[in-house]
Amino acid sequence: MSTLFTRIIRGEIPAHKLLEDDRYLAFLDIRPVRPGHTLVVPKIEHDYIFTLDDATLAGLLPFAKRVAPALERVTGCKRVGVMVAGLEVPHTHVHLIPMNALTELNFALAQDVGDAALAAMAEKIRAALQA
Repeated sequence: MSTLFTRIIRGEIPAHKLLEDDRYLAFLDIRPVRPGHTLVVPKIEHDYIFTLDDATLAGLLPFAKRVAPALERVTGCKRVGVMVAGLEVPHTHVHLIPMNALTELNFALAQDVGDAALAAMAEKIRAALQA
């Protein structure tokens, strides 16, 4: 059975996609810890980041790096925090979380914000990616 993220990659489940190429996809988390919270995934379905093949692992952070400046511009955050927990969905993923303090990297802060808010944020981030 395919993971939730594989189904998003295939277009079977809607998502607020921000950036995509033939190997990776960045999209908004539906329960953001902070506004702009983004997930970056390889398109290959693989459970654990440290058992990814070297080429896929080597490309994951450079792809994420393309998204971070747009998150900074749109949210006005001091930094984009990077977290790999890897337990929520059995598909390698990196969290990019706009933050102003270390205490904001806390999944207890995650909340449903609604599709309209996510759509508006995604539009701003995509525009910043084009700038």
